[in-house]
Amino acid sequence: MTTTASAPAKAGGGIWRQTRTFDPAVRLLFLNQLTINLGFYMLMPYLAAHLADGLGMAAWAVGLVLGARNLSQQGMFLVGGALADRLGFKPLIVAGCALRTVGFGALAFAQSLPMLIAASLATGLAGALFNPAVRACLAAEAGEERRVEAFALFNAYYQAGILLGPLVGVALTGVSFRLTCVVAAALFAGLTLVQLRHLPVRAAAGPSEEKGARGQFRTVLSHRTFWLFSLAMTGSYVLSFQVYLALPLAAGGTGVTTALFVVSALVALAGQLRITAWTRRRLSRERCLVLGLALMGVAFLVPAALGRGPVGLLLCAAVLAVANAVLYPYEMDTVVALSRGRWVATHYGLYNTVCGIGITLGNLGTGALLDVTGWSAAPWLALCAVGLGCAAAMALLARGGRLAAD
Repeated sequence: MTTTASAPAKAGGGIWRQTRTFDPAVRLLFLNQLTINLGFYMLMPYLAAHLADGLGMAAWAVGLVLGARNLSQQGMFLVGGALADRLGFKPLIVAGCALRTVGFGALAFAQSLPMLIAASLATGLAGALFNPAVRACLAAEAGEERRVEAFALFNAYYQAGILLGPLVGVALTGVSFRLTCVVAAALFAGLTLVQLRHLPVRAAAGPSEEKGARGQFRTVLSHRTFWLFSLAMTGSYVLSFQVYLALPLAAGGTGVTTALFVVSALVALAGQLRITAWTRRRLSRERCLVLGLALMGVAFLVPAALGRGPVGLLLCAAVLAVANAVLYPYEMDTVVALSRGRWVATHYGLYNTVCGIGITLGNLGTGALLDVTGWSAAPWLALCAVGLGCAAAMALLARGGRLAAD
């Protein structure tokens, strides 16, 4: 399906003005994601330092606590999506936010390794519960005609939370890490209550002719085109994650590292709606996917040419942010289109799981390459090749017409 601009608001009308053109349920989902990221990023960037310096834990124990959160979230995405399709979106969103309230609250007082692991597992499982449900709910509430626009705004609020969270967190953590945890938990508690009261109840999204979990998972897991799309898109997540891995390692200092995140968020906030409006007028959904993946690969030619200087690294982060702004609304829209309205949240859950595994494998490969080649052009060129290869794979899918079915 070629996406056309049909939104009532003008493209460059600003985030808040365009937000007001949506129904209250959609606006609540935007607020939901802003608050989720604000609470998460005010706490998680400082957790490792708290464990190592504040509690005196060994490096292996710090890694275990952090890894437990990632494992529980990535490993349970498919289950969270399947439950959302069975039970409805609202119960899973509310339950996920409530569970993260408990997890963050527990981190404020946990001292022993078992308690810290339990709290970390709770925070990860919470994300697995609400993440697919939020996206499926947004797609349903926005409707087919405004899905792309809704996901563009969603990404803007997502990035705003990433930008504001660490700034609030560093101020609170300067007082005490416990205060940061309590405030983050309070944010999620308030969000839980707001959603419990105001988020509309939608019936379970699964089709009535496919009863039972076996039919549900068979429908999703046997969707060959969806698997191919997910594998091609995994490269975008590997490349985006280099803002957390290769680029900070190359920067070698907190000042440039902080600037990388600020640049990424500001580009998304300033450009997301304009970029989406421009692409909707000129390009099909399939071409946007190919363009975004190719741009991600091209971004790494900048440090390959300029080296590890801050200018090259910041330009790379900026181009990655532009590429993500091109990709994200159409990526999320394509997940819904490929599902054909059947088990949408389950498809999102599987998609998140595949991309999460890809990030882990990609980071291992990137780290190994850096160990072998150092900071030559080789690792940057390899990352560029990943982006261009995924763009080529997506172009082949689009040429075969597999992504056009809605």
